[in-house]
Amino acid sequence: MIRFAPLAAALSLVALTPVAAMAQSSYYSATATAAPKKTSFVTKTTIWKCQGAECAAPKSTMQDKVMCERVAQQIGTLSTFTVAGTAFDAEALSACNARAK
Repeated sequence: MIRFAPLAAALSLVALTPVAAMAQSSYYSATATAAPKKTSFVTKTTIWKCQGAECAAPKSTMQDKVMCERVAQQIGTLSTFTVAGTAFDAEALSACNARAK
């Protein structure tokens, strides 16, 4: 049965929705209030991938606050911004959204 463990783990990933899979493999996630027109964009050196209003990206050396602001500049007002599973609070999100396009 141990031989089937890797196969079972791989098959469990297939059942994930694309957004759930994207969120699991990312460090940052952002939800725009309106779906961006592009399915990907770059914030300085970080590539973001979007599906609908949900966007995700790997870890960057950029400060979290600055990353949020750059995302808002690219895709507009955000309803959520999460870093390593921790969502920005209302005050931080509001400051980030002040930079929205």
